[in-house]
Amino acid sequence: MTKPLVSVIIPTFNAEKYISDTIQSVQNQTYQNWEIILVDDASTDATPKIIASFLTDKRIQFYPLEKNSGTGVARNIALEKAKGKYIAFLDADDLWKAEKLEKQINFMQTYELPFTFSFYEWMDEHGNTLAKRIEAPRNLSYRQLFFCNYVGNLTGIYDVDYFGKITISSIRKRQDWMLWLDILKKIKTAKPVPESLAYYRIHTDSLSISKTELIRYNFAVYRQFHGFNWIVSVFCMIGFLFTQLVIKPFYKKTI
Repeated sequence: MTKPLVSVIIPTFNAEKYISDTIQSVQNQTYQNWEIILVDDASTDATPKIIASFLTDKRIQFYPLEKNSGTGVARNIALEKAKGKYIAFLDADDLWKAEKLEKQINFMQTYELPFTFSFYEWMDEHGNTLAKRIEAPRNLSYRQLFFCNYVGNLTGIYDVDYFGKITISSIRKRQDWMLWLDILKKIKTAKPVPESLAYYRIHTDSLSISKTELIRYNFAVYRQFHGFNWIVSVFCMIGFLFTQLVIKPFYKKTI
């Protein structure tokens, strides 16, 4: 099979603790035809200095912003610079397994899929695995995605030749969910690579985010992205909460 260029988009903000490991997880890929595009969202720590130390690898590009503008803006700037046939996403504190790109690109080419994602595992702030694998429906429909984001941002890849470059929402939270919804509107269903190919880092402070905040972020998706009125958005949130509490737990596996 051919090995087209994969553009890996990594926005950063105050990620000095993790960014080295994240970049190295891409460098360690068995699939080597990639470029990394890092856009730093005005970090106040050593993140830019650490990234600069990797720039001897000519496949890595770095664009620092002077003003903090949000993850969506950073991702869109990276998207403008991307030259790959495939766009892949990775957050600055997450990791890929070494065969992630090879297995996922092969899966896309074998089944002629313009978009895929994969299962992933949780790890703690120190990189220790938490024996939890997050799975997803084997044929993910738009309706399923509408009520729950089953696609881990660190696993999604789409084909630019099929979709073009898809602009990411500037809403501060849940941009990835909105991106996947845009994609599923066009292809109706999506198939995951049915194995874990990445590690998602769970932070202590993220666990303490109030349920009220989580509801607010998702309510904004229904109001601002879908353009629904308050009444419709409330009914959508009821479906969202039901999915989160009743259905999604079946996709969290102990390993």
